Amino acid sequence: MSFFERLTGKKSARSAKERLQLVLIHDRTDLSPAALDAMKDELIAVISRYVEIDPSAVRIDIAAEGRSQRLVADIPIRLEKRRSG
Repeated sequence: MSFFERLTGKKSARSAKERLQLVLIHDRTDLSPAALDAMKDELIAVISRYVEIDPSAVRIDIAAEGRSQRLVADIPIRLEKRRSG
């Protein structure tokens, strides 16, 4: 954090705004954080059947686009090392 950000609190204000937007989105979709976590666990289980992923790096979120929301998933795939043969 730069001196200017610490002095004006702009970074913390931005962070607070993002947290408030997330709360409002969850409120509008009637999807609790527990339900979002359960969905994340199920997605990890299903996708793991087909490709190797890094479960600790999976990010599931709800993004607002105007008046609509959408589910956004960031799921890093681990690349398998090719065997020389």
